[in-house]
Amino acid sequence: MNKPLPEDPMMRDLIKMARRHQMTRRAALAGAGATAATLALAACAPGGSTGEALTPATDLSDSEKTLIWHNWSLYMDEDDNGKYPTLEKFTAQTGIKVEYKIEIDDNDSYFSKVQKQLAKGQDIGADVACPTEWMAARWVNLGYTQQFDLANIPNHKNLAPAYNNPAYDPDRSRAIPYQGILAGITYNKAEYKKATGKDSPTSLEDLWDPALKGRVGVLSEMRDTIGLILLANDIDITSESSLTEDAFMNAIDFFAGKVADGQISKIKGNSYSEDLENGDTIAAIAWSGDTVQLNLSAETEKYGFFIPESGTTISADCFVTPMGATHKRNVEELINYYYDPKVAAELAAWVNYVTPVVGAQEEAVKIDPDLAKNQLIFPSEEFMKNAHGFRSLTGEESVKFSKAFQDVMLGA
Repeated sequence: MNKPLPEDPMMRDLIKMARRHQMTRRAALAGAGATAATLALAACAPGGSTGEALTPATDLSDSEKTLIWHNWSLYMDEDDNGKYPTLEKFTAQTGIKVEYKIEIDDNDSYFSKVQKQLAKGQDIGADVACPTEWMAARWVNLGYTQQFDLANIPNHKNLAPAYNNPAYDPDRSRAIPYQGILAGITYNKAEYKKATGKDSPTSLEDLWDPALKGRVGVLSEMRDTIGLILLANDIDITSESSLTEDAFMNAIDFFAGKVADGQISKIKGNSYSEDLENGDTIAAIAWSGDTVQLNLSAETEKYGFFIPESGTTISADCFVTPMGATHKRNVEELINYYYDPKVAAELAAWVNYVTPVVGAQEEAVKIDPDLAKNQLIFPSEEFMKNAHGFRSLTGEESVKFSKAFQDVMLGA
């Protein structure tokens, strides 16, 4: 087993950097509901549940300098006036106005809202959205996405090699990474010590301390929550021979037991942060970048974050343009802009997630040398040894595993 990755130094550095850059977190969570929606499981044939080939809507980019972007909360730089500095600069450079909307709380609930429109090739009200890689793969395989013209995205060459050549999109022309995401444990430092007598958790097992009963939260993202449970049980989540159906269902049974006995009280998407802020949750399976924003909102280092010694899950959220969107050319401009290393470094300094853009680390040195050293944003090869991507699932596995997870959520 690898050694645990250090928590406090990295998180403290991120908070200090954020304060130096005068970041604030305002009402980013407005509109992001706490949902645990049942999966709208679609047919697996490309082209949607009807089996008919979908045709992209006419691109109106030449006449309409606008686009609508659906994204997650806490995922864009924001100033004291509620403006998004990098988006403001994008509009100034291109003349394209962006309506940025926080619409994604978790992948399944978002998909359930838009799947019927996607299947018919209709406009879902977004020209670009950022589902997580596994969900982006589903969209691509179902024929729900438009193909980007990479000639319009010259900065596509800056995509980090680790993200190249996924089986579902070998040339990355339909799903282009926006940010990399690491899962771990976020906890209220004072409340955790008050409840347990310990300064901080050191393993996933610490979440099951009886002293935390009823005040533990987990993500409604199956691959993160069950992924961490599997890793804690020495299951290699990247391997078909290790992550078998039996291994997965054993983890589901364990998870279900913790929900049934009241140890886990909250199962949420991005809105889990509200429960940390209002005190309902003391510790939660969470995403690394959000912890910085929570501390900025609290104006103190109220929350800690750590990666369990058993390992962390890693994935990426990806730019996709739905088949019914009418401003793909404008989206290509947007992606090219965020793949400029200078812009990628500026965004990373605010959102504190893993950037997929080569050259951003060198630009980050110019913003803040400590930023460029922080492995929660620019992980080293050694760091990445303890980060694992949940293996691809077959269509049958995806349905069966998701249903098992959703059944626990719906019974919570």
